[in-house]
Amino acid sequence: MTDQHRPAAPTASDLRSVELTRIGHARFKATNARGGETFFGTGGADPDFTPVELLLAAIAGCSALDVEAITHKRVASTTYAVHAEGRKIRDEEGNHLVDLRVTFDVRFPEGPEGDAARERVQGAMEMSRDRLCTVARTVQLGAAIDYDQVSRS
Repeated sequence: MTDQHRPAAPTASDLRSVELTRIGHARFKATNARGGETFFGTGGADPDFTPVELLLAAIAGCSALDVEAITHKRVASTTYAVHAEGRKIRDEEGNHLVDLRVTFDVRFPEGPEGDAARERVQGAMEMSRDRLCTVARTVQLGAAIDYDQVSRS
């Protein structure tokens, strides 16, 4: 591995984490380091997101933020909607998603600034997919996940 491709030594600012608390049968609260909360469960009678829906939201949300940051430099959009989907399957590799797709519906006002922003959308989506979006990049590249147990009582 060349020095330019070797990851830098980890720092405290690199760490991202969430804490989960069970709030009911098959329902959890996730809390981030800033105190933000979201809820998820199995997708039964409650409106909570399932973990798979959260993953789709994370992929779409990460890229939505990237694309908006790039195009908003030109002009604010008049419509900004993002749809994420994938098919959940079970095969010899276990449960996983296939056919992941993120679709953008981004529109801008007429005029030179809107034209400039429209010209940036495709490139912005590609930059997000190929380099910027940490969530999509992690899914595409794959990453080992270690599972540890803290206590057994």
